[in-house]
Amino acid sequence: MYNPEIESMDREKLAELQLERLKDTVKRCEEMVPFYRMKLRERGVSWRDIKTLDDIEKLPFTTKADLRDNYPFGMFAVPTRDIVRIHASSGTTGAPTVVGYTNRDIDVWAELVARALVACNGDSSDVFQVAYGYGLFTGGLGLHYGVEKLGGSVIPISGGNTKRQIRMMADLGTTVLACTPSYALFMGETAQEMGVDFKELKLKSGIFGAEPWSDNMREKIERLLNLSAFDIYGLSEVMGPGVSIECEQKNGLHIFEDAFIAETIDTETQDKLPIGEQGELVFTTINKHGMPLLRYRTRDVTTLTDEKCGCGRTHVRMRRVRGRSDDMLIIRGVNVFPSQIETVLMQIEGLSPHYQIIVEREGGLDMLEVQVEVSEELFSDRIRQLEELQEVITAEIESYLGIGVKVMLMEPRSIARSEGKAIRVIDNREI
Repeated sequence: MYNPEIESMDREKLAELQLERLKDTVKRCEEMVPFYRMKLRERGVSWRDIKTLDDIEKLPFTTKADLRDNYPFGMFAVPTRDIVRIHASSGTTGAPTVVGYTNRDIDVWAELVARALVACNGDSSDVFQVAYGYGLFTGGLGLHYGVEKLGGSVIPISGGNTKRQIRMMADLGTTVLACTPSYALFMGETAQEMGVDFKELKLKSGIFGAEPWSDNMREKIERLLNLSAFDIYGLSEVMGPGVSIECEQKNGLHIFEDAFIAETIDTETQDKLPIGEQGELVFTTINKHGMPLLRYRTRDVTTLTDEKCGCGRTHVRMRRVRGRSDDMLIIRGVNVFPSQIETVLMQIEGLSPHYQIIVEREGGLDMLEVQVEVSEELFSDRIRQLEELQEVITAEIESYLGIGVKVMLMEPRSIARSEGKAIRVIDNREI
């Protein structure tokens, strides 16, 4: 399933392919999507003006608000009769964002996911346990179709019922686990309670995504589950899982540039940033028919690199997502990402990988509280030992962030577990 003709293509030839597909995409958007027709006219640009890849900067941005404003089918570039699958967000903060796929789109998506699975050492002999949610969320079905395209065996178990997950993992010989990293940690804890040793299972790889996670958490997952953990990235608006994936080098996620053009921009000025500078990730789909998107602002913060990868793939890589520009906390003028706090916590012995960040406003001053569980052994130790640990954590976080914080040590299992995306931040300033 690894396609050397595309994934190790000469950069100049890849650029030619991208330009051809970009022109076709802009033409489709201009002719078939009223929203884009209006936006392009406002900017005085047409698909005929796309002469080089640099001309992508002439195109309008697309935001999640635009998708909601055109709910449900206003962003589709084909008649609804040609749409064979619809996914959607939960819509908890407004109208859901609806995404439509044609038969061709489903085939392209499955192919991309299959290529992603190969990048992290998957093959047709593997048994994949897909513990992402099935349904309107793209995670479960996206991985499922990719496994079938690869020719592997898929266990479509979805999320939840953790003890059964572990029993089936043992009974069915699962070799690759796919879920959120926070749920993987929860599985590890549950397995310990059940007396299950992951070293006795056949697991070799884990494909974890849908939430930011650090390299320190990767190390904990790999030790706990006895596997090699890979980061996968995707978002339903652009396609779903399989937009990018780590290879065995684990040095950034390869973006499938034959399907997506990636940029980073300055969130405030919206100016395009050069390769190597951290910014907000923006995607243009160039191989999607049902609902193509021009310069979609993901709000994810990362850095792109075009340095040569040891695996031989030539596509641009993205660094691990640091956080989201709209989830970034500004505490007394300092930008704080949850992943920064996680990095500190995961380096301190005796702490559980479960934590929450609470933000309060007291007397007009923003206060940051970090609640983190300690291990069973430490929690039963002398109070003085816990106080010393608390002092160490506080000093480490304050040194890393440059602001004062309050640290609360929590007893084991006191922070709510998640079978999907973990809730890391509770911001009470707006309440």
